[in-house]
Amino acid sequence: MEKRRRTGYPSDVSDEEWAFVAPYLTLCKEDAEQRDYPLLAVFNAVRYVVRCGIPWRMMPNDLPPWNVVYQQLRR
Repeated sequence: MEKRRRTGYPSDVSDEEWAFVAPYLTLCKEDAEQRDYPLLAVFNAVRYVVRCGIPWRMMPNDLPPWNVVYQQLRR
């Protein structure tokens, strides 16, 4: 599966915001085998959906798949 490069969205977290929130979101290590997408990418995708008010299945292709993002949010 080809992962596309992304340039970023206005809804992406800053480094400072990420440093604050990451410890509260980490359920398993960043390099865990079951993690296919970086937690930062998943969190940015959640923020994108919330900020834009779009349906999950309409997320841009350069973000992790909608079902991965939705599942992480539910946790």
